[in-house]
Amino acid sequence: MKMWLLVSHLVIISFTTCLSEFTWYRRYGHGVSEEDKGFGPIFEEQPINTIYPEESPEGKVSLNCRARASPFPVYKWRMNNGDIDLTSDRYSMVGGNLVINNPDKQKDAGIYYCLASNNYGMVRSTEATLSFGYDLSYRWLLNEFPVFITMDKRRFVSQTNGNLYIANVEASDKGNYSCFVSSPSITKSVFSKFIPLIPLPERTTKPYPADIVVQFKDIYALMGQNVTLECFALGNPVPDIRWRKVLEPMPSTAEISTSGAVLKIFNIQLEDEGTYECEAENNRGKDKHQARIYVQAFPEWVEHINDTEVDIGSDLYWPCVATGKPIPTIRWLKNGYAYHKGELRLYDVTFENAGMYQCIAENTHGAIYANAELKILALAPTFEMNPMKKKILAAKGGRVIIECKPKAAPKPKFSWSKGTEWLVNSSRILIWEDGSLEINNITRNDGGIYTCFAENNRGRANNTGTLVITDPTRIILAPINADITVGENATMQCAASFDPALDLTFIWSFNGYVIDFNKENIHYQRNFMLDSNGELLIRNAQLKHAGRYTCTAQTIVDNSSASADLVVRGPPGPPGGLRIEDIRATSVALTWSRGSDNHSPISKYTIQTKTILSDDWKDAKTDPPIIEGNMEAARAVDLIPWMEYEFRVVATNTLGIGEPSIPSNRIKTDGAAPNVAPSDVGGGGGSNRELTITWVPLSREYHYGNNFGYIVAFKPFDGEEWKKVTVTNPDTGRYVHKDETMRPSTAFQVKVKAFNNKGDGPYSLTAVINSAQDAPSEAPTEVGVKVLSSSEISVHWDHVVEKIVESYQIRYGLPMTKKQLHTEFKSPAKSTRPGWRTFCPDTQYFVEVRACNSAGCGPPSDMIETFTKKARESHLHLDSSKLPIHSVMMQVTFERNLLPSSLSTFHFRFYLLQPSKV
Repeated sequence: MKMWLLVSHLVIISFTTCLSEFTWYRRYGHGVSEEDKGFGPIFEEQPINTIYPEESPEGKVSLNCRARASPFPVYKWRMNNGDIDLTSDRYSMVGGNLVINNPDKQKDAGIYYCLASNNYGMVRSTEATLSFGYDLSYRWLLNEFPVFITMDKRRFVSQTNGNLYIANVEASDKGNYSCFVSSPSITKSVFSKFIPLIPLPERTTKPYPADIVVQFKDIYALMGQNVTLECFALGNPVPDIRWRKVLEPMPSTAEISTSGAVLKIFNIQLEDEGTYECEAENNRGKDKHQARIYVQAFPEWVEHINDTEVDIGSDLYWPCVATGKPIPTIRWLKNGYAYHKGELRLYDVTFENAGMYQCIAENTHGAIYANAELKILALAPTFEMNPMKKKILAAKGGRVIIECKPKAAPKPKFSWSKGTEWLVNSSRILIWEDGSLEINNITRNDGGIYTCFAENNRGRANNTGTLVITDPTRIILAPINADITVGENATMQCAASFDPALDLTFIWSFNGYVIDFNKENIHYQRNFMLDSNGELLIRNAQLKHAGRYTCTAQTIVDNSSASADLVVRGPPGPPGGLRIEDIRATSVALTWSRGSDNHSPISKYTIQTKTILSDDWKDAKTDPPIIEGNMEAARAVDLIPWMEYEFRVVATNTLGIGEPSIPSNRIKTDGAAPNVAPSDVGGGGGSNRELTITWVPLSREYHYGNNFGYIVAFKPFDGEEWKKVTVTNPDTGRYVHKDETMRPSTAFQVKVKAFNNKGDGPYSLTAVINSAQDAPSEAPTEVGVKVLSSSEISVHWDHVVEKIVESYQIRYGLPMTKKQLHTEFKSPAKSTRPGWRTFCPDTQYFVEVRACNSAGCGPPSDMIETFTKKARESHLHLDSSKLPIHSVMMQVTFERNLLPSSLSTFHFRFYLLQPSKV
């Protein structure tokens, strides 16, 4: 999008004025005096466009106008270019503000502006339009107030015309509807009559394609405004609405409503101009609508006028430049009246040219005003405000400029003398146009008293100063070039001769920038021990300290400089321009550009990699294995297939390993079939008629591709045919095969391999496991209980002879749980005290025993009744009926080769614990 700039000025050759030259002369004497502190009006507040609600209860409207001026300004108002009669009761003034009482649309609608004036001139405010109307907002009621319709994908209320649209009417839409209109500018709202809506029976509703019924039109918007586009479609099913900017991305400030029917672009810019499309679609068809947004711009200043003082008789060029769309035009006002159009150039100005000027840039969207006062200066030369220096110092052999800048209008003519000798331009002496005197190749004889004479048609003045010649400043010991390695120290010498009447200062700069010793004292130090010596010490030099160092010996009169270069050798800088190409499953090609060798040749490069599985950088295997320092390409090999990688390159020289390059963009290697088999294949156990197979899942780095999973193969030990199943969960390490015909404890051969979308990997080693065994079918017999104390019992039984018994389960409970014991003990068989829990003295318990293995527990033994002994008197007596019943289980486990032959006896000691609450 192009921006148009308009440079408009006004050419003035002759004009008239209501003030005579005599009047101006009387005001200013010989021009504007230094005591003249007055100034013309400067607007601080101007009227703005205003919409007055026709039924507003306030009954008045105010248009603001306020200006700063000395003396205070006088205000006038105009409407439609006619003066407003401020004596009328309908109008009043508050300061510069215009108040209109009981505004009337027929009488008061129009364009207003304010005039502010004093004896320096008059300025005109921006124009403001007063109009009458409302800002309206539309909503719809359903059946009663305040039940408002909620907009969604089916229902939409247009803020353009107020209509309610319902796509695919449903039975729930039945009711009476009323349009509710409100205005945010006044506390008033109105209702329409209720309109009944009766949906047709569902059997008559047929699907039909999307049909856009709310369409946005071409729109012209001002840059910075918010733009709203509406688009809504009927259809069955309810259509989905999508927005796009044709052939361009959507603006970053664009927002689409939840229903999709409204597109809002906030703070629209010129680049947002273009064609926008709304598309509505359901499964019966689609509909599209396009319209264009034209973005234009209010005028904006590129360069505007400011208060200016010019000498009488001189020329003035006053630029006034604005941008906008459409291109603004420029016009000028002087003292509030139309002056001219175009470029403003004033030649040989007189007092008649003084006044208040306004540059106005305007297009179809509005106007902007730049106000400035032009003052004409006329006075004889005077040095009162800017006298010459009384003493000027200059070094022998150097150059000096003696300034002469009196205040004068018109510009004076200048002449100079040294003592009684008049000076003229020569090879060494030059009188500048602004009055300054330049002397080159100064000698001792140039010292003395100098006088500047200034003269114009208003008068004459002169001023004097003394030139004193000093010894020149010279570097007598200059810094010399140095060559060091990173971490070493370097010294830059510097000494100078100078005039003893002056103070000498040494200034060091590095690559043109002055060194701040306070901020950089870690590496830079000065030697203050030697007079007239500015030696610089560079400590622990780093690569960044290499460059040109300049020593400047300076007095208030002159200076002298000398420079030297410091070379700092160190590890290489980072390579640049890293690119990744030719991506394969296990290798990629890398190219890079050579970085700085930091004055020591690069001997080799190292390629480093980082995967998404780790934050650590690791050296990669490469082809060739050693990457010579003159190479800028190599291949990283032995990479993991289907893995996301970042790469970087590091250079090395004899001084060390350099900084790495900027990491590459993350890439993913191509996929490949797995080449690693799962480990630790085994299993066994489980429930009846189950074969449980387990393995250690492969980590992510060995997946090598999408759709990763496992193939589990198994067969009876003496079988011929392998049965294979697919496990698609890549993180699982277990598969359970169920078969009601499977015999317990049957030996199986099992093996597992991985697969992905590229193929299958190798099988693991074959393992032999057994299917699950049956739970014991016999109950223990000859169960007995011996009470040992108030907290200890002994349980014994005859061992079940089945070989599949691995443990015993002892269950106990209080009388109320006799029918369903839920308190259990499980404990290793070798323990004589397998556990302790809260038991009650002098309490009745029931006990039973079951034989168990990995498939479960068998039938229970006969239930045995027992009583714990009474507690000793010193023990706390507890009411067993108030104690909680804990779910406890003790499992007695045997090794198969250590199973008891017949009778098993166990002792259980239960310690009575005092509960916190009983």
